[in-house]
Parts: sequence; C-alpha cells; structure tokens
Amino acid sequence: MVISSALFSSAILATATTTSSGTLFDLFKAGGWTMVPIAICSLIAMGIIVERIWALKRERILPKHLVAQVWTWIKNGQFDKSKMRDLKNSSELGEVLTAGLLNHQYGRESMKASINEAGRAVVVRLERYLNTLGSIALVAPLLGLLGTVIGMIKVFTVMRVEGVGNADALAGGISEALITTAAGMAVAIPTLVLHRHFIRRVEELVTDMEQEALKMVDVLHGEREIFTSSQD
Repeated sequence: MVISSALFSSAILATATTTSSGTLFDLFKAGGWTMVPIAICSLIAMGIIVERIWALKRERILPKHLVAQVWTWIKNGQFDKSKMRDLKNSSELGEVLTAGLLNHQYGRESMKASINEAGRAVVVRLERYLNTLGSIALVAPLLGLLGTVIGMIKVFTVMRVEGVGNADALAGGISEALITTAAGMAVAIPTLVLHRHFIRRVEELVTDMEQEALKMVDVLHGEREIFTSSQD
C-alpha cells in the first residue's frame, strides 16, 4: 500500500510538472497512442457542435410571422409559384408549410398528412450528426479507460522485469494511465451535455413547427383567425 501510494503520488507529480512546465504536445505524448483517437474524437465533436449551434438557430428554422405572411399572400391573391418556391427554400418551417399548401385542395386531412410527411424529413435533417455526437460521448471515456489499462500493464511489466526500484518507469506508466483517463472524460462530459441539449432543442423546434403548420391548416379551413401580433 505504501509503495502504491508513493507510485501514484509520483505519477501525479510528474503529470502536474508536465502540464505546468511542458507543452500540450508533451502531455499528448505522455498519454501514449490512445491519445490519438481521443484527439480525433475531440476534433470531430467540436466540428459537430459548432455546426449544430449554427444549424439549429431558431430564426433560421422558424422565422417569425411566416404563417401570417403566407396568409397575407393568399388573402391578397399574391401566392403564386414563385412565392411558393421562395417559401419552400426559406426555412424548414417554410418547407413544411409548402407541403401542406400543395395539398390544400384535397382537404384538411390530406394537408395534415403532407405536413407530417414533410416534418419527418425535416426532423432527420435537424438530428443530423447527433448520433455521431452521442457515440463520441460514449466512446471517449472507453478510450480513456483503454489507455488506463495499457498504462497499468506497462507498470506491472516494469515491476515484473525490474522490480519496484525504477520509480521513474513506474510513474511514467501510471502517468500515462491518468492522462488518458482525464483526456477521455474531458472530451466525453461536454460532448454528452451538448448532445442532450441539441436533442432537447430539436424536440422543441419540431413541436413549435407542428403548431405553426396546424395553425395554417386551421386558418385555411376557416377554423381560426390569424393576427401578426399574436406571433410576437
């Protein structure tokens, strides 16, 4: 127990010294080869997070007053093929509304079915890369654990071959184990938190999109009046 405590203390001291006086590359090298896949996971996760933050902006997906604008076009007889094309390309909500409007003449249920079908396609796009992000959150700590196991194998190999007298070699193996564990957790924790955040955001956006689309269905069938101020 005394020897183990001394080894772990030496490893922690070595890691702290590397972090404070060395470079990030030195820390990366000290973690062994398992730091490579952990670093790759980190870069992929960072790219997905930045892309999803931009892609899931509410104003891009659910523009304000879009339903009111479409209703104004229809009421004034201005809703032609050009307007419909612009509406479809404007946003995800515009795409869903266009699907419903194309089937307006077939009745309320046909409109709702078209909206649901278009909504499913939109959901798939909104959830793009989120499975990959969730997988990284699961894999990163396992890679850290793998590095830990490899580091401890090195420690016991040194102990078997050289005994416990070579404290530097022993501390190096334990240091590798600690660094990879910390790196894996450092990647996994924020990735998992942001993955859950994006999942929740998609659910909220889809719910609001459905409400806006159903509002348009009700308006076109005379079951609801719409006012621009109600969407503020």
